[in-house]
Amino acid sequence: MKITLEETENLAFAALLRAGAHPAQARPVARSIRAAEAEGTRGIGLGYLPWYCGHLKVGKIAGDAEPEVILRAPSVIYVDARDGFAHPAYEAGEDALIAAARDHGIALMGVSNAYAFGVLGYFVDRLARAGLVALATTNSSAAIAPWGGAVPFFGTNPWAFAAPRDGDPLVMDGSSSATAYVNVANAAKRGEPIPPDWALDAAGKPTTDAALGLSGSMAPAGGHKGAAMALMVEILAAGLTGAHWSFQASSLADDEGGPPRLGQCLIAISPGVLSGGDFSTGLEVMLSAMQSQPGVRLPGARRHANRKLAEQQGVEISREFAAELTELAGRPPRPSSDA
Repeated sequence: MKITLEETENLAFAALLRAGAHPAQARPVARSIRAAEAEGTRGIGLGYLPWYCGHLKVGKIAGDAEPEVILRAPSVIYVDARDGFAHPAYEAGEDALIAAARDHGIALMGVSNAYAFGVLGYFVDRLARAGLVALATTNSSAAIAPWGGAVPFFGTNPWAFAAPRDGDPLVMDGSSSATAYVNVANAAKRGEPIPPDWALDAAGKPTTDAALGLSGSMAPAGGHKGAAMALMVEILAAGLTGAHWSFQASSLADDEGGPPRLGQCLIAISPGVLSGGDFSTGLEVMLSAMQSQPGVRLPGARRHANRKLAEQQGVEISREFAAELTELAGRPPRPSSDA
């Protein structure tokens, strides 16, 4: 069956409220779930909704948190999420970050004491649509072993980058791990095998058994380079913000340990300051030359195409998943008129 993007957001909102989130916490998360579904990222869209709801119920997320925004310097914004979702904390500081970047050429916003950030591309996309070049990083609970080790220490530690263009921005969204943790967890739940480069067993050996991967560690993207990226993201996201290091954070994979108190770091840059106002023209020259090679596709192009299609046609969910969403939200999803 198909449901509209509006129904996707409303379902997520209803489920989060039912699990204990106040509207001011729930709505920004529901908006991000809508965006993830529109762009084809089910694993961190509706697929992650049961995790959000479960962690609200056990107190890993403070559903009544009120983020506090503090200007630490003219172009440095600090947001204390107060153990709530990262999304409302980001939204609380977004206007100040954009204004500071425009006024000073560059600005930094750190979010601390937050839950996981979800799809990082969602946040840099917003900043790029405001005319800014943006970089975002976040840590998460321990999932990747240091290079040469076998015990999880760093989070999957994703990063994202975006640059403004006429129309949809250029968006890159990556991870220090070969894939998102939730993809391995969902495969284990379904009893499905995983690609051999996704995870390592407890001995540090590649495995196609998702359950063994969960008891071991996530494989870093690109081997030692991914492990080094995880360290860099860790310092930016947790070190600069005073959040918990990944090895200190409570696990996002279970209900134990209370709030993880993770960190996020966002850097926003006004692109005309150094380029003398020629940034957009120069970027288009470079991207055009890049795409002149057969088979080249710009990062983010697929997510933009998926979103345009989803805006017209909605998103597809199975009857089984619809039943799970009904249990979470307290009502069945309403199918789109053309489903």
